[in-house]
Amino acid sequence: MRGNKGFALILTLIVTALLVAALVEMIHQVYVDVSMSRGYRDGQQASLLAESGITGGVKLLQLSLQGKEYTSLSDAWATPVKLDDETGALEVSVFEESGKINLNSLVQPNGEFEPFTLAALTRLGTRLQVPGDSWNCLADWLDNDDQTRSNGAEAPFYRSQKTPYDPRNGKLATFIELSLIKGFTSESIARLKPFVTIHADQAGAPLPRVNINTASKEVLAALDDGIDERMAERILEERRLKPFRVAGELSRIPGGETISVRLGGKVSVKGSLFRIISIARVKESARTVEAVIRLSGGAPEMLSWQEY
Repeated sequence: MRGNKGFALILTLIVTALLVAALVEMIHQVYVDVSMSRGYRDGQQASLLAESGITGGVKLLQLSLQGKEYTSLSDAWATPVKLDDETGALEVSVFEESGKINLNSLVQPNGEFEPFTLAALTRLGTRLQVPGDSWNCLADWLDNDDQTRSNGAEAPFYRSQKTPYDPRNGKLATFIELSLIKGFTSESIARLKPFVTIHADQAGAPLPRVNINTASKEVLAALDDGIDERMAERILEERRLKPFRVAGELSRIPGGETISVRLGGKVSVKGSLFRIISIARVKESARTVEAVIRLSGGAPEMLSWQEY
């Protein structure tokens, strides 16, 4: 009898332990499911909040640029907007792409180099330690023929890779596309990214102009052989005190008279190309939307949209 009672007790304990384990597992699964559901919901809310930040950034630009003859880093749009309430947090930053050098303008429709862009990229590349042959490779990627430039690369090179592919023979569709082109490494691409763009300030313009009111020191120094480090710093200081209203006002700077003449038609004082970065956070979830838009008088033109 005592043996039967002991066995029953052991069996009861085993059954109880199994029930407790099953209950704990069920509670854990419910917790996981609820957490996942909340995480998904928070992620969706963050995504919608980030998208609304892009809409707000566009509206801010439209209001800031209305009736203005120039754009500068002292404009309202150049200051990041931060909002925080019980729903979540939102930060919207706007950057002007018109103050950068357009990679897609390196090659003219006839397949020849565009002289000003080639010279500017060569100067910038020297400063950033980007090999000079990289521009020949980029030009071969952009043009629509199969003639290989000196140390460049056309279809035979790309088809000989471990994973074969063809060159685009057209304009870059995304900036990261540079990683497919011979001569461009992840390091050189990262160094170039703050100073170049793939978008044109004006649709169909034969030569996109660089806005001297928003261009970085590195880009300014790349525009002309006469703009050295010291001259570039003078331009930055002069525009900080008083933004340029016309490109010819470069002559306000000592030594800028001849440079102003040489840059005629190649630079501007007002941009219409902007990158908006909207970062939203809802509890533990975060979403970023990055968009490039063109504002040239009509409805805003969305050139790219990326969410991550």
